[in-house]
Amino acid sequence: MGSLAFLSTNELLIVAIVGIVLFGGAQLPKLARNLGRAQKELQAGIAEGSFEVETKRSESEDKAPDPTSESDTDSESEKDSNSSS
Repeated sequence: MGSLAFLSTNELLIVAIVGIVLFGGAQLPKLARNLGRAQKELQAGIAEGSFEVETKRSESEDKAPDPTSESDTDSESEKDSNSSS
């Protein structure tokens, strides 16, 4: 309702009357219900998209080699080759 914060009570009343005239009293509950469903689907889609982005980001971080761990691995392999010689 934050987007309607700039409208006064009289203006909201006029908008409601125009809505009743355009859509009819019987259609307004259906319209409001469909808008609510659309909003829920939009929020679910946004959440799903955010989850996919975070999942791909964490996968790419897992795949990226850590420079510090590589040097540790190299020094361990050098130790192993020196000890076996």
